[in-house]
Amino acid sequence: MQPENLKLGGGLTSTMLHPVVLVAMLIAVLLILWDLKKYGIVSMLFMAFLVPGGQQLVFGGFHLPVLRLVILVALIRILFSGFSSHTNKFPGGLSSFDRIFMFWTFFHVISFLFLFSFSSTAIVNQVGFVWDALGGFLILRFLIQGEEDIERVIKTFAFIAAISAICMLNERLRFQNVFGFLGGVPIVPEIRDGAVRAEAAFVHPLLAGTFGATLLPLFFLLWHIGKSKAVALVGILSATTMTICASSSTPLLAYMAGIGAVCFWPFRKHMRLFRWGIVFALVALNIVMKAPVWYLIAHISLFGGSSSDHRAVLVDAFIRHFSDWWLIGTNAAGTWGWDMWDTSNQYVAEGEGGGLAAFVCFIAMISVCFSRIGKARKAVGEDRAKEWYFWFLGAALFAHVVGFFGISYFEQSRVSWFALLIMIVVATAPVLATKENTELQSVGIPLAAPQSIAPHPWLNAPARKTVLGPARSEFKPRRS
Repeated sequence: MQPENLKLGGGLTSTMLHPVVLVAMLIAVLLILWDLKKYGIVSMLFMAFLVPGGQQLVFGGFHLPVLRLVILVALIRILFSGFSSHTNKFPGGLSSFDRIFMFWTFFHVISFLFLFSFSSTAIVNQVGFVWDALGGFLILRFLIQGEEDIERVIKTFAFIAAISAICMLNERLRFQNVFGFLGGVPIVPEIRDGAVRAEAAFVHPLLAGTFGATLLPLFFLLWHIGKSKAVALVGILSATTMTICASSSTPLLAYMAGIGAVCFWPFRKHMRLFRWGIVFALVALNIVMKAPVWYLIAHISLFGGSSSDHRAVLVDAFIRHFSDWWLIGTNAAGTWGWDMWDTSNQYVAEGEGGGLAAFVCFIAMISVCFSRIGKARKAVGEDRAKEWYFWFLGAALFAHVVGFFGISYFEQSRVSWFALLIMIVVATAPVLATKENTELQSVGIPLAAPQSIAPHPWLNAPARKTVLGPARSEFKPRRS
């Protein structure tokens, strides 16, 4: 049987668009056209996470999912009216992070085209990838301009999580996924070892659970702001419900990682020591263990039926077959061993999909965001409220980093990942800009004309308690 990652093309041959979804899409489009700044983010996020991925138009062999159509409308709205009303398109200007993201996209596209010999199917497929990934990124980057927008995004995630949690709870109790009546996801949820694995509008329980788990630190942040504690509480309860109802180890590990990162607050000034401590501990374990240190993954299983052993073997095969994928990735991972086509690991998926260059860009994006958070936290001095603001963002990022060991993102999960990265860049931009200007002034270097950056209200205010203020198949992972 041909491994899934060797297949290209396929999918629906006719349109699947439920009338309810069609009405929702038209409302979202009208809201975007009416007021992009106010309703653009909300409309895009609701359509991304509350509409099953199978809902799409098929026209002349081209697959146009609902989210892709919404992205197109938003891009057109930005091109024809957004740029004329904003003197600065990206808060803080084009940053090093933005450049790395562009390179990441480029390496994935060029690798895929080489792997599939620049066939017409591959070209069409990558047009869709760029449309979804780069188009969605640019929209979020343009619309998230400052603190108010970050808060709006988190609140929107809270409402989405609440709806998803209720539906996932219904799956657990009544064995029925209401989103299945729209089409694109099954009505009867998956059951493994007697446990229902709920998925709501997501295409797999792992994605649904990880989405909720990684949002938990952001809801802590919303609570910390103090202005929307009721919404924050709903978000916290919903994130917890989604994590539990997914009945998978990866979401639970990401959930625990987010909480653990928050609890490390007392050691915030000594994180370098902890980071090096982890490195030395892993090296020491690799020396004394009979198997390589990454086989520790095989011993992590929080739910019955979890295939942590598969993930350990996957990482091992990925490392041993470095020569197969380092240049332009590979579409032959299925030949590495049993079920090795199932890349239930984001780091492995990056290397297989875009080679070493894309893998390095992916790691660089994470590293840059952690670095920006650390520098911004130090720059605000001893203002604990401002430090907490950045600490919660770092905890959310860490939750994703841990979750990546058990899942590779696709479909709508990319949107939540891109949104967090952009929130980090936007939140840290004014603080880092002020820090850089201060350093230049201290050595007598004249400053350039300041850029227009959406300011944080607390940036120059006295300290206070609260702040903020078709693809090489993107197949479903089979395991948790």
